[in-house]
Amino acid sequence: MATNPPKLKTKLAGNERLQNLKNTFEKKYGESPLFYAYAPGRVNLIGEHIDYCGYSVLPMAIEQNILTAVSVNSSGTIQLANMNPQFKDFTVSCLEDIAIDRDNPKWYYYFLCGVKAIQEKCGITLSGMSCVVDGTVPPSSGLSSSSALVCCAGLVTMEANQKSLSKLVLAEICAKCECYIGTEGGGMDQSISFLAEEGTAKLIEFQPLRATDVKLPDGAVFVISNCCKEMNKAASSHYNIRVVECRIATKMLAQARGLDPSKLLKLSEAQKELRASLEEMLALVDEVLHPEPYTREEICKVLHITSEQFTTELLSANTLHMTHFKLHQRAKHVYGEAARVLQFKAVCDSEPAESVQLLGDLMNQSHASCRDLYECSCPELDQLVGICLKSGAVGSRLTGAGWGGCAVSMVPNEKVESFLHAVREAYYLPDPRRAAMEKQSLFVTKPGGGAAVFLE
Repeated sequence: MATNPPKLKTKLAGNERLQNLKNTFEKKYGESPLFYAYAPGRVNLIGEHIDYCGYSVLPMAIEQNILTAVSVNSSGTIQLANMNPQFKDFTVSCLEDIAIDRDNPKWYYYFLCGVKAIQEKCGITLSGMSCVVDGTVPPSSGLSSSSALVCCAGLVTMEANQKSLSKLVLAEICAKCECYIGTEGGGMDQSISFLAEEGTAKLIEFQPLRATDVKLPDGAVFVISNCCKEMNKAASSHYNIRVVECRIATKMLAQARGLDPSKLLKLSEAQKELRASLEEMLALVDEVLHPEPYTREEICKVLHITSEQFTTELLSANTLHMTHFKLHQRAKHVYGEAARVLQFKAVCDSEPAESVQLLGDLMNQSHASCRDLYECSCPELDQLVGICLKSGAVGSRLTGAGWGGCAVSMVPNEKVESFLHAVREAYYLPDPRRAAMEKQSLFVTKPGGGAAVFLE
């Protein structure tokens, strides 16, 4: 695997999207782009909400991506425009400290997260840039449109400033910089956006970050379907509440087994310190944590901390209002889901005759756990997953943060056409708003390649 993102020669002739982007760029800035760069969205096949707990996940890049045309200018500013007229232009000075308003998550702030990541990593005064962005990843759909935008911006900034960073370093700094906009993510989205390779899914492991090829079975394809309910992670606290609950559960488990809770933040760290298997951790969760929600007072008493310490050490800016915490359910999901990821990879590696069915079963268990224990589904997603299973999928589950967005379904090759027809009829066509969105909401996908720079 090449260590740096590839630079590819491309012909604009016959590529309508690139040609449109170039035309818009020339009209806007009165010059041609110097180069183009793209970063793909992703679908997580299994392993939801466990990357920020330190556990491996199993995504693949999709063909939908964020594509940016760029020229370097001497104006001392970064000028941003978007092909989608809904998204307003924005200009920022290269000389000022780049400010990102986390209370107002506009599209250009995600772009500026990537710019800031390169600026801080390389310790540079930024070159002026003119950019036009075009995205085919549906926004707020659980397919990582925001992280693809951050990654694309990081890659663009690196190239415009003539720096050279490896894919691994880019993935790590782009994962960290998304916290500027208030999302406490775990790094899966940025890792697959840079490390993806065509034709294979990846097991992404953390600490240290590494990616291993996972060959998916030939007998089935993955179909993405958007439930058409949007969820913006940065604009709500659902996501960060789960991060906080997992952090507190880690400390409660550590305390119960005589470890120092102040040293541990992630559920994977508790497992490592206890040298326990995932099965043993699941048993420990049942033994130590009660299913009823915990109050702040109860947590403070068990951990021997003050109310002030609780607020400053355990909560994040948008979770300060929380009074009750479901620790048993969240920890149970994380340890169970971490085990399912390893089982999924083992099935793919050993290729048993019934591999499609086995993987489908794991996906179904994952959705049930997301719905019942992690409570990150929603009625629309549950309805859609049910329709997908009725329509011929062997497995179907929410993908991405949840609370809206997409489901991913594993469909045997011979059933794909009838599956698409049945889902269209049952979920999209009865509702005029969904019917209007159906073309970009229901599609077959295969593993795509990672972020790259294009030169004409």
